[in-house]
Amino acid sequence: MKPSVYIETTIASYLTARPTRDLIAAARQETTVEWWETRRADFDCYISQIVLNEVHDGDADAAELRLNALRDCPALPITDEVAALADLLIAEKAVPAKAGDDAVHIAIPAVHRMAYLLTWNFKHIANAVIATKLRDVCARAGYICPVICTPEELMEIKP
Repeated sequence: MKPSVYIETTIASYLTARPTRDLIAAARQETTVEWWETRRADFDCYISQIVLNEVHDGDADAAELRLNALRDCPALPITDEVAALADLLIAEKAVPAKAGDDAVHIAIPAVHRMAYLLTWNFKHIANAVIATKLRDVCARAGYICPVICTPEELMEIKP
């Protein structure tokens, strides 16, 4: 059985974005494409309706590229359990109220027992300052917080 990974919106964005001169963004784009092409098949990849909603926004041509990239990823349901955990993440101040969608992005893979949450969102998701709080809130609610990481962190290490 392959490990499961929840693909957050920023992954599709970096995967399909036009090349940029911004060095950090360019490196993230390259790493995302490399992970997608070399490692994605080693995981069962999932998304959610919230990801589909977010990738649909913006330029229509860019949205179509993002949607096409994710077409083979099943969407996990946003259940009452997911909503309750997202609300708890906000109530416990693990995620700010203004970042409600990010709380849902964390709650979905926790409730659905995903091994990993793949993201480039360092503000409210892949953030070492809040990681302990996220794990604690999930654990108190009876869930295991997925490993939150970037494509770079989920690359195979070769000797």
